[in-house]
This record gives sequence, C-alpha cells and structure tokens, in this order.
Amino acid sequence: MGEGPATSPTDITKVVPDPGTVSALNSDGLGTIYDDLDPAYDDCSNDSHASSENSYPLGVSTAPNIGNLLNARHTTWGWFQGGFAPTGTNAAGYAVCGSSHTNIVGAAVQDYVPHHDPFQYYKSTANPKHLPPSSEAAIGRTDQANHQYDLSLFYDTLKDGNLPSVSLLKAAAYQDGHAGYSNPIDEQHFLVNTINQIERSRYWNSTAIVITYDDSDGWYDHQVMPVVNGSNTSADTPFCSSVPTTLDNWTTRCGYGQRLPMLVISPWTQTNYVSGNRTDTTSIVRFIEDNWLRGQRLGGGSYDAIAGSLDARGGLLNFRVRPNFRPVILNSTTGEVVSG
Repeated sequence: MGEGPATSPTDITKVVPDPGTVSALNSDGLGTIYDDLDPAYDDCSNDSHASSENSYPLGVSTAPNIGNLLNARHTTWGWFQGGFAPTGTNAAGYAVCGSSHTNIVGAAVQDYVPHHDPFQYYKSTANPKHLPPSSEAAIGRTDQANHQYDLSLFYDTLKDGNLPSVSLLKAAAYQDGHAGYSNPIDEQHFLVNTINQIERSRYWNSTAIVITYDDSDGWYDHQVMPVVNGSNTSADTPFCSSVPTTLDNWTTRCGYGQRLPMLVISPWTQTNYVSGNRTDTTSIVRFIEDNWLRGQRLGGGSYDAIAGSLDARGGLLNFRVRPNFRPVILNSTTGEVVSG
C-alpha cells in the first residue's frame, strides 16, 4: 500500500513512524503497511474514535494510487464496500459505521472494516465522513463521495446503467470469507448473487470479474511460495536473504507470500481453463493500467512493475478467441447451475 507512518487516533496531522507495524521509510518517505492500522482519513476508524480499547495507530499514505491515475485519465471508477454508509454521528462529530449482519452460525458481525478500504489511507481519494454521492449519475466521478461508496450503490448503478469503468467491491465483513467472522457459505452467497446480477446486466458482454483474496485467512497451502523480491531482515533469513531485491531500494519486502486463489469470470475466458501463468494481486492493477492507462505504472516500488499479466498468452483472459456471451447463473445456496 505505499507509505505507512502512523498517527495518534485523535490527531491525523502528527505523523510518526510506528516500528511495530510500519516498515522503515525510504528516502522518498515511502514504507509498507503490513498490519491492521486503520486509515487516518476515515471517521469510522478505531470505533469512530470513541474507544481506546480497540484502537490502533492510524496509517497515512502519500504515494500515488490507482485511483489517482484513473482520475488523471478521466476514467470513471469506484470502491464499493459493505457497511460504508454511516448509521449516525457520535458526540465528537465522527461518522459511525454501525450496521451489522448475522453470519451463518448466528454471530453478529459489524459490516464495515476500515482497514479493508485502501483508498481511505490517502487524502486524495478519501471520503472521511462517508458522504453519499451527490447523485447516482455522479457515481464513478469526483464529487463529495470521492469515489468511495456503500456496496448497495453498486447494485443500483448496475441496474440503472451508470456503472463505472473500474469497480472494486468489498463484501460486508460477514460475507468476505475471512476466517473467524465469515465462512465459505456466506461468502458464496455474496459472490454468486453479485455475479448473477452482473451477468444479467447490459454490461456483461464487456466485463471481466476478478475474484481474489488478501491473505490466507487460515486456509493453508502446502506449496512453498516463489520469492521474486529479496529481503535482508533477520526475520526472513535464510528464506529470502539470498534473493536479489528488485523493487526500488526495498530490503524488507520478501515476496510473494503464499499462493492464493484468483478467478476470472468473463465472456473472454476459456471454459474449464486453469492458467499456468504466475500472477499476484497487483496483476489486477497491471490490467487496469494496461487497459485504461496506456501501460502507466504506479512506481515507488509497487509490485505492479513485475506482476504477471492477466491477458498474456496462456493467461486468464483471452481476447484472441471467440467470446461466449451466454451467462451461467448459479443457485447461491447450493452452487448448482440454474441456467446457462
């Protein structure tokens, strides 16, 4: 994620490094957030600043993000997250994100997780008060919402024909698949219901849906990870110390991590196909850059510089074959094919 100096929960202007959760900053003032710091530009961080019991240091990032690049190209985009719409305001004047759902085992889970929204760490793309868009027609464009939306608005704009070119979705916590408070069945409901709606929409013929995961969340893999960027920290020795550092001047970013699923659903994919190409989560960023930004890269040591392509030969997307526009509609409870 770019820079990661931390701040106190009540003063987002006093930026200090936090050695427990943020890597050492380089000469450009950039570091890497690798723990659960809440974003500084988010009223709902740290329980809307109302409690110290669950407080984390707050993270700020100043590096360019993919939203900044899309804005510069006048490309519509939006981040849609479950529970983003505030449920009120507390006595201190901070927005409260208090909506919740009960998961399949009966546990109540708060919908919005602040540190799951990457764009709230950046002043340039944050919506601290969780303001709604000025109108539905403004979704995807820069206004008071600043491209940050409640997940419900994605389904509205999908239905009404105003979908942004690039839409990034994060489920409410109970459906996001994270071990501990979510589960595969609740996750399946979110994925299938969302994909069914996209396939039934006017946008299906020109859409690629990419499903990925942010970490292992307890679902372990037996395969040793490929190391593409070395590290010289004692915590990574000897696994990464012998591998060259290829990204900028970073010496503390051993990667990649463990293997994670990546699924692409589109008329432009091959049926029953498993790609042997190596990709990572920044391959999605690279695809956005190649498709809308003429190959411009984020820079600053971002992994998109060395990420595998989603549409290279042998990749997950294949624009050289005849597309299959017929939707495949599933039952969200059983996963069985309903039609298609």
